[in-house]
Amino acid sequence: MRDILEDLFANQPLDPIEAARRNMRPNLRKRFYRSASVGESAPYPILLDGRSVKTPGKNALAAPARPLAQAIAAEWYAQGERIDPATMPLTRLANTIIDGVAPNPEPVREEIAKYLGSDLVFYRAPTPKGLVAAQARHWEPVLDWARDTLGARFVLSEGVMYVQQPEGAIAAARAAIPSDPWRLGATHVITTLTGSALIALAIAAEQLTAEQAWAAAHVDEDWNMDFWGRDELAIQRRAARFLEMQAAVTVLTLSA
Repeated sequence: MRDILEDLFANQPLDPIEAARRNMRPNLRKRFYRSASVGESAPYPILLDGRSVKTPGKNALAAPARPLAQAIAAEWYAQGERIDPATMPLTRLANTIIDGVAPNPEPVREEIAKYLGSDLVFYRAPTPKGLVAAQARHWEPVLDWARDTLGARFVLSEGVMYVQQPEGAIAAARAAIPSDPWRLGATHVITTLTGSALIALAIAAEQLTAEQAWAAAHVDEDWNMDFWGRDELAIQRRAARFLEMQAAVTVLTLSA
């Protein structure tokens, strides 16, 4: 079983569209189990026909909280005649956290912190008025929360000209980055998907829902599509990436 799972999930592409393209090829593994369940004690292992599952890194596929483990097991149970990793974002994220984040969390934390120096929500369009208003509507609540709750006062800029952020603001927001590997890994995924560490931290603090955060991350894209028309390929890519976002939010919600 271990060798089959390693073959299924090793070197899975981070881009969900590319993952989907690869998995359209007729080489998906046949389902080799009947049931998917969860063990009785923490960390809660995922069991296939009662046997434990290993990650590509040969660690136990197990979650710190039973509801999260059940959600991962549900992905396995939902598979049809063949196992499609593209439809298993929670399992892929769990593999990444267990094999990559847990043994070496500091680089992940540092990468999130880098976004705090040039976060999406700092850079505002000077025109048109509709876009300016949309950015303010979606982004000001995030900045207000960072200021009032974290004590982080950031500087805004018009256009794309880089603006140096106060060290105190970065330090204050950095302190809110989760230390738990599961929450850290999920926050990192949301940061890279949205381009905003502050949006990710606001989700982790239950200040934004996944839908609110996703809308905030795509203000400019939505404005352009409303003005120029819909790009179907971009919409498909965005939908696939939202599944990754939902998986990360599920980890934040269920790992506590």
